[in-house]
Amino acid sequence: MFGGQEETDAEFDLFRGAEARGKVLVIACGALAREILVLSRGARDAFDVTCLPAQLHNRPDRIAEAVRGKIRANRARYEKIFCLYGDCGTGGALDAMLAEEGVERIAGPHCYQFFAGERAFSAMMDDQPGTFFLTDFLARHFERLVIEGLGLDRFPQLRDDYFGAYTRLLYLAQTDDSGLDAKAEDAARRLGLAYERRFTGLGGLASFIDKTQKAAEGAWAG
Repeated sequence: MFGGQEETDAEFDLFRGAEARGKVLVIACGALAREILVLSRGARDAFDVTCLPAQLHNRPDRIAEAVRGKIRANRARYEKIFCLYGDCGTGGALDAMLAEEGVERIAGPHCYQFFAGERAFSAMMDDQPGTFFLTDFLARHFERLVIEGLGLDRFPQLRDDYFGAYTRLLYLAQTDDSGLDAKAEDAARRLGLAYERRFTGLGGLASFIDKTQKAAEGAWAG
């Protein structure tokens, strides 16, 4: 799965059997799949995870209904469903839908804040508002999601139209990986931006997965 188009363009079950193994389901963005795998070791029999394609971030108007479809397709099989998405550019549509469906999501507007933490992220933006962020996932798939996704492979002259208001690219690294560091630095060069890197680890995502595991354990105990 990892490294191919499935991680960006396709729906996939991260771990789930033909029949629901747990009583709790997490509906997640495919951009978080690797991190979920790391955090869920030892808990994969407690809850299930299904992912929507990360490519939806290029069409945020479709995210809320895509998540709703997953909720309704799975509601009868699970006692509890969690949503592992930020608002991700839906303009509040995702939260409105989740309130209608009675589903809780991770706190925060996007994965940059999940990883960095609310206070640290706000400080970064106050320091330099014109910041374009990368995560490990976006560094890994920069070509497909940013260059091809925005059509810059075909129309490179649009680069400054898209990124002219930015002054730096800030890579929020979840892992220490020299290969991803090089990809992120190259991404900054291609966008004509100053480059910075900060290590965040998995931040608030770890707390969310821990909360999900406890909810699953409680459902099994009940």
